[in-house]
Amino acid sequence: MAQVNMPQIDALREIFGESAKDMKLNLGSIASSDFLDEEQIWGVSLASAYFLDNPKLIATLLADAKAGGASEALIEDAKAAAVLMAMNTVYYRFRHLVGKESYAHRPARLRMSYMARPKTSKATYELMSVAIAALAGCEACMKNHDASILQHGLSEDHVHDAVRIAAVLRGSVTALATV
Repeated sequence: MAQVNMPQIDALREIFGESAKDMKLNLGSIASSDFLDEEQIWGVSLASAYFLDNPKLIATLLADAKAGGASEALIEDAKAAAVLMAMNTVYYRFRHLVGKESYAHRPARLRMSYMARPKTSKATYELMSVAIAALAGCEACMKNHDASILQHGLSEDHVHDAVRIAAVLRGSVTALATV
């Protein structure tokens, strides 16, 4: 079981009101996983926060991650995952939802070479990507990244924990809007 220290997140969740009591408890649970290692917890959390674009959440998680020993390479991968998945989830969700064969055969012409060569590990980067795909609701992206994660030797339990962290962070952004 991996456990990271998130004192800034702990302080942040203390400002949640009664209406966000469940989210306060849920946010406390993202710091541990029976399946993800410490780097994966930090990576998924940071990538999700960058994608959610909440400055307070980003600053809080980044402070905790740096204090917890997250590498600059991991932070760069989290940023890259958020940026590229922000683009990809729009494009591939469009193609999937429209469902026309004609769009599926057109070249995407979207540069995304960073995905092939992340600074950390491909498995960790894919976990970041599947978390963001879930946040964006892109079925095609979720399926693609889920398959890639399994090909890199991780399990559905890893995917589940990554998406759980992303979901809690999404709820936390709303909780922050209520204080």
